[in-house]
Amino acid sequence: MASRSFLRASSRPEAYVCPRCTLQASNASGKTIRRWIGTKYLAKMADAEMAWSQKASSIKSGKEKSMLTILEERGLVQTFTGKRVHVDQMMTDRRLGAYVGIDPTASSLHVGHMIPFMALFWMHIHGYHTVSLLGGATAKIGDPTDRLTSREKQHSSVGTANMANMHLQLKKLWKNVEITAAKYGYKSEWAWRRELINNNAWWNTLPMLQFLQLLGPGMRLGSMLARETVKNKMSRGDGMSFAEFTYPLMQAWDWWHMFHTKGIQIQIGGSDQYGNITAGIDAIKYISTHHPNPTVKDEAAAVGEPFGFTVPLLTSSSGQKFGKSAGNAVWLDEEQTSSFELYKYFLGTADADVEKYLQMFTFMPLEDIHALVSEHMKSPEQRKAQHKLAKEFVELVHGKLEAESAEKEHRLLHLKPGAILPPRAEDPSAQIGVSSLNKKPTVNVKLPRHVIFQKSISKILYAVGLATSTSEGRRLIDAGGAYIGSSPNEKHEPMNDGHLSWATIRAWKPEETKKYLIHDDLLLFRRSKKDIRIVQVIPDEEYAMSGLTYPGMLRAWRVGILKAMHVKTTITKEEMENIAKLLEEDESFLDRQAQEGLKGAAKEPLEHDPSLSTPSKVNKSDLPKIDFVKKPKNINDDDPASWIDRL
Repeated sequence: MASRSFLRASSRPEAYVCPRCTLQASNASGKTIRRWIGTKYLAKMADAEMAWSQKASSIKSGKEKSMLTILEERGLVQTFTGKRVHVDQMMTDRRLGAYVGIDPTASSLHVGHMIPFMALFWMHIHGYHTVSLLGGATAKIGDPTDRLTSREKQHSSVGTANMANMHLQLKKLWKNVEITAAKYGYKSEWAWRRELINNNAWWNTLPMLQFLQLLGPGMRLGSMLARETVKNKMSRGDGMSFAEFTYPLMQAWDWWHMFHTKGIQIQIGGSDQYGNITAGIDAIKYISTHHPNPTVKDEAAAVGEPFGFTVPLLTSSSGQKFGKSAGNAVWLDEEQTSSFELYKYFLGTADADVEKYLQMFTFMPLEDIHALVSEHMKSPEQRKAQHKLAKEFVELVHGKLEAESAEKEHRLLHLKPGAILPPRAEDPSAQIGVSSLNKKPTVNVKLPRHVIFQKSISKILYAVGLATSTSEGRRLIDAGGAYIGSSPNEKHEPMNDGHLSWATIRAWKPEETKKYLIHDDLLLFRRSKKDIRIVQVIPDEEYAMSGLTYPGMLRAWRVGILKAMHVKTTITKEEMENIAKLLEEDESFLDRQAQEGLKGAAKEPLEHDPSLSTPSKVNKSDLPKIDFVKKPKNINDDDPASWIDRL
């Protein structure tokens, strides 16, 4: 019989297999990998490659212009890395991938952002793979380029709201790009591919050790300290923090991630981003040659050589660039810069600049631009070229309806100064309850905290303006037509910063809604594809003091909150006076309502019903006395609204 020691299970743990070896084993040639690709898809891919080869041959024979030539003629290229001949050849031979990145440090894009995006738009309508990258992670650090002072810290919910609003703005902009380009003969094709992604998607799960292990050894401090941005901020500014110092490394990693996972070979940025672009190229080359996984090395080698180019910055007459930091941004958000004001901005373009802006900001053929400018110079006072520029830009950003309306208003103002303008045309789809393409989400709708924590979800939909009544809110929920921002795994969790995802709202209990709070003070609601509300949840006391109202709000609730605030000893004299003023207004309103109710009752006296017994008189001294000046002794640190409700 065998020894008992041979029959016992071994006390040694199982052999450890590292993830790298597991990946290599999974990619072994002997293993069969099932790929769900149909023959129709393969046929389309073959047709697209054939069409690109024919186009490349036509460019090389001189029958068509190359992509780089088109961008240069449009004034959308200032500097590129490497030799021009090499860059032009790579962009002609292959359908490359390109990206433009933007950090959502504000709630909207501005006119200055449109120049690098116009280069990306032109590449998209010529068949290249294009990516718009939202820097949800890098925005938390802030790009220190050309800054002498550090950026102010944003509240996490503000950053999330900015990210969501800019995400929706870019989606709308890309849709308008395809509509506007089609007007000039650029019809959408199957091979056209565009993406809108957020770098939070990989930074939220990237271990810092992996980041330092793969990229850290290749980044030398000497070259990083020699950058003009670093030297200026350290010598003339408020110093360079470690977080700001690592910003170029984060941007370089973004490019590396898209380079080896999506084949993005080109980065486009403003002229102030040239240093970050070259740092990204160095990082990609280093990781591609030093990565410990041979599979990743092969994938990177198959993509090719990374390169990039910069576009000129849009500057003011004094030479200062446009932007939020400079305080001169012309926003593309219609609430911050109306279509009328945006049209007016481009209408004021100087004659010397109008041809350049027509080339940069429109899809008009160059021949048409030259003809228009020549006609304009015959009668400059009519500003024909400026009107065309303004209309084309507003149409690209806000749609055809807004552009035509803004043009009509401006022409009427110039023809008849002081005339009363007719009402602006409404979107026909809005009259039938359909959200139009350019319907903008209402941002920063504020609600008191008790609405989210205590009210039913149908009342919340009414309060945020997605339903005209509580009953309609219930019908909307029953039909599955209302959504809330949530995690992509369909759990009752807040939305992930890296994904703008939605969950269908059900007739759940009030306590379920608060599970979707982002950073404890932000909620997103959606009714249709474009009818969206970004809701900021604030304390009840702050809402009562603000004087704001929401659909379904009772003034008696605010009276109770304001009276409860009287018990606080920490409020200032100014706050006390403001509370007294609001209380006086609300109580007078309630008194008027009560008097109107009594008058109505006096006009229609009740018929005597002998079956009803006469109620006995109640002595006022028998009623419990409620003193709103002193806080009840049995309440400790509860919320003022809660103990007022119990009283």
